[in-house]
Amino acid sequence: MTELAETGLEATGRADNRLAEIGVTGLAVMGRNLARNFARHGHRVAIHNRTYAKTQSLIDDHGDDGTFVPSESMADFVASLERPRRVLIMVKAGAGTDAVIEELIPLLEEGDIVIDAGNAHFPDTIRRENYLKEKGLHFVGTGVSGGEEGALNGPSIMPGGSRESYESLGPLLENISAKVDDTPCCTYVGPDGAGHFVKMVHNGIEYADMQLIAEAYDLIRQGTGKSAAEIADIFRSWNEGDLESFLIEITAEVLAHVDAETGQALVDVILDQAEQKGTGRWTVQNALDLGVPITGIAEATFARALSGGVPQREAARGVLPAHTADWAIDDGDAFVEDVRQALYASKVVAYSQGFDQIAAASAEFGWDIDRGAMARIWRGGCIIRARFLNRITEAYERTPDLALLIADPYFTEAISAALPAWRRVVVAAAEHGIPTPAFSSSLAYYDGVRADRLPAALIQGQRDFFGAHTYRRVDKPGTFHTEWSLDRSETQISGGEAQTLPPEPAEKATDRPS
Repeated sequence: MTELAETGLEATGRADNRLAEIGVTGLAVMGRNLARNFARHGHRVAIHNRTYAKTQSLIDDHGDDGTFVPSESMADFVASLERPRRVLIMVKAGAGTDAVIEELIPLLEEGDIVIDAGNAHFPDTIRRENYLKEKGLHFVGTGVSGGEEGALNGPSIMPGGSRESYESLGPLLENISAKVDDTPCCTYVGPDGAGHFVKMVHNGIEYADMQLIAEAYDLIRQGTGKSAAEIADIFRSWNEGDLESFLIEITAEVLAHVDAETGQALVDVILDQAEQKGTGRWTVQNALDLGVPITGIAEATFARALSGGVPQREAARGVLPAHTADWAIDDGDAFVEDVRQALYASKVVAYSQGFDQIAAASAEFGWDIDRGAMARIWRGGCIIRARFLNRITEAYERTPDLALLIADPYFTEAISAALPAWRRVVVAAAEHGIPTPAFSSSLAYYDGVRADRLPAALIQGQRDFFGAHTYRRVDKPGTFHTEWSLDRSETQISGGEAQTLPPEPAEKATDRPS
């Protein structure tokens, strides 16, 4: 009697008599394509869906991709897996994931591995990992980027969890991931929620990248009057240089596409209200908790919110004055080149801020994340894959503890070359009333982080005045308070050695205003 027969299963696909190496439950587009990807790479794949019709559809449509072991029930699905069992969940994040986990727990045994490959919020992953650890099970929160095409042909994969679980699961994930220079775009990220955290930041950078590209398009359209098709050609040319990336590539495709119904450029008939699924907001919220300035990502997230603020936009339209200058560009090619350079510099800042956030979270949660490895696995398969990720990888290889990516000599030189154009573009946008929140905030961040002295000194003085929050001095150690309401004498509140002022953490609840 075969092993499958012993389990009581009837495998209706191209299953053989061996147990499956990995199982996928949840066969919507992403789950379906991941299952096919495993099968195409020679792995035996158990498949299950809440409604069996989707399972059967996969077998009917793609049974020739490899060996599938279909099951109608969760019990049969689990029984069809070799040990340690590897169960990949691909359902809608949230309550659906918890429901599937609860259904799996009584069917699994100590040492089995549950993988959540959805866009889960990393605190949920931490909670689930602790919960399953108590039951002797491994939980792997895994970021997967690349959309449905990447899931099928090779995504970038960011698994967290225990190192023990990666020893069992890692080779399978690396096998199906994208490859760049024969290197898998998959690596162990860190414990508990590290994988989903890195995927969250990846998505935040994606928000910034998309907003910056949209601002570049808008500037060229309004400044030069070029058509969408002409700007598509510009983006195609940009994709042959330092800006080469998946997002630049698809931008050219979108801009060149003509709407069949109206004959207009499709971009001109799409409603200008950008939606979002929440990962950008999570990224910004976490950055506030960590005290990390990710201004480009934040402005990109708020720009989407502003675009969807229909009542506010309707109230402003035709009412709020502009007082803008007349715009006459003498050299269109020179202006387009300025925008290109501003886009490159702003994109580098967005990535730099994202890697700062990863470093801060890694320190906060004890994850020990290798930022160079993250840059390496983002080079292929994922939405933000770009040529300069090779340069980012090299920067962290040179200096693993690099405090600021844009302070790496390569990026310092690249931004220095782009800086005059970047400033011209931001000034022109302001003078002519074109909103460029991501370009502008990225430049402000650059100027802020390079400044010898910031007006934060005045803010500390104000905080001490109304809340006795104290301040530090540049000429001696310790913290001090001025008796503002009395004789304005200064009191040393505490001693200590002089030190560089760290980022101010978020304040805890207090009776005093901040």
